[in-house]
Amino acid sequence: MSHERADARILASSGVGPAQPSAPRLSSRDLLGPAREVEIEHEGMLYRLRVTALGKLILTK
Repeated sequence: MSHERADARILASSGVGPAQPSAPRLSSRDLLGPAREVEIEHEGMLYRLRVTALGKLILTK
C-alpha cells in the first residue's frame, strides 16, 4: 500500500480529514435589518429569531 493511501486511511478512520469549506457567513444585521426579530420558515415549520435585551440571539419554534 502506498504512503498516500495509508495516510488517507488513517485520516478517514480518525475523523480528521481535509478542511471542509466554511459555511456561508451572514451578519445578524443583514438578517434582522432594523427589526428585533424575524420569522424563518424551514421545511414547513415556522421559527422565530430574536435579539434579547442583552443583545444575544435566540431561535425558537
